[in-house]
Amino acid sequence: MAYSSITTTFSRLSLLRFASKSSSFSSSFPSLPFLDANSSPKVLNRFRVFSMASEPKELPANNPGLHTTPDEATKGYFMQQTMFRIKDPKVSLDFYSRVLGMSLLKRLDFPEMKFSLYFLGYEDPASAPANAVDRTVWTFGQKATIELTHNWGTESDPEFKGYHNGNSDPRGFGHIGITVDDTYKACERFERLGVEFVKKPDDGKLKGIAFIKDPDGYWIEIFDLKTIGQITASAS
Repeated sequence: MAYSSITTTFSRLSLLRFASKSSSFSSSFPSLPFLDANSSPKVLNRFRVFSMASEPKELPANNPGLHTTPDEATKGYFMQQTMFRIKDPKVSLDFYSRVLGMSLLKRLDFPEMKFSLYFLGYEDPASAPANAVDRTVWTFGQKATIELTHNWGTESDPEFKGYHNGNSDPRGFGHIGITVDDTYKACERFERLGVEFVKKPDDGKLKGIAFIKDPDGYWIEIFDLKTIGQITASAS
């Protein structure tokens, strides 16, 4: 069998077939007698590389645990919000509206529990219903919003030390991401506005991607669609 034919054959085989038990291994490769359940890991890994190089990485075979057919019960689900706890709404609202250009879509106050919620995003608030309750429903129907949670009193409490941003031990939450027209121009503006940087576009190995901090120290990734494909090409 020609080498090109062998690689073509293996490009069509999923990784799950390589992981088959020995009892079914030989039946999986009837045309490849030089491979069997006793083949060395080195040989099998070589063909795994061939498979991954020619198949989309997003296939279920390359991502154990992935389900490609969503449960019918999840039809209509979508990613709606990410919540940050904030110290001072005046400072945070200024940052997200003036610096990042978001709009306040809805504010909810809970006096008995002494906290407020601010929902921000890139939707046009002019399209929101005038009725307060209907506006809440409209807001919760928008995708990818930011929910800022303010527990009353933290802004003036000298003992309040702030919230954990997830990027120091114990690490957990990492960041959100904002798409901009031009990463370099956006970062030049951020710098003029006094925004704190975690990483500027030309820092580190991943050039063209930046990370900034919001007033509470949460990280925000900055990237543009003109360059993100090229930047991540080797990982694609």
